[in-house]
Amino acid sequence: MQDIDPIPLSALQHWAYCPRQCALIHLEQAFDDNLHTLRGNALHARVDQPGVLSERGARVERALPLWHDALGLIGKADAVEFEPDGTPYPVEYKQGSRNKAAEIAACDELQLAAQALCLEAMTGRTVPEAALFYASSKRRRVVAIDAALRQRVAEASAAVHALLDSGQLPPPLTGSLAAQRCKNCSLHDRCQPETAQPGGAPAIQALFDPDADLGVMP
Repeated sequence: MQDIDPIPLSALQHWAYCPRQCALIHLEQAFDDNLHTLRGNALHARVDQPGVLSERGARVERALPLWHDALGLIGKADAVEFEPDGTPYPVEYKQGSRNKAAEIAACDELQLAAQALCLEAMTGRTVPEAALFYASSKRRRVVAIDAALRQRVAEASAAVHALLDSGQLPPPLTGSLAAQRCKNCSLHDRCQPETAQPGGAPAIQALFDPDADLGVMP
């Protein structure tokens, strides 16, 4: 994957949350804000201040550029704390509470692990763990960068590259995932998952059926 165009680290989190959302943002360059995204933007505006700071004796780099040539990833870390021996420890800031639903937390973990792999490739040092800091609860959740999570990063990176190379917009989520995620997605109105699903929205389907009785008065 050395010759591919890099994708943003955030694309992995978007893909894990919803492949259609990922394509809308990174393929069609579409993005809309809602309360959740505005709160996230405000949080990162406070956190992502370039510079070197000292916290609890650790050197901290904020808004640190990251890349991984082999996986085709590029982006930046909210904060990277460096241990005395130089081992990097990425910390990703997220809106909400650390008691997120497991499947949503897994999306955050994927993005964090990708940052860890970038730092390993850049520094040559193993990154055994990292942390997610949730603004609402103001608490960290430590994430072990284990073999399973590393494999998820590799698989997700390949999947996002394939998705963007295809140029195709995936179908919307269905079932319980749609019920949980679509209502909080800022792209819901643009995506229109209800009408994009096969057999969905009879009124919309009828618009394309010349034999449909739409109840229009002559």
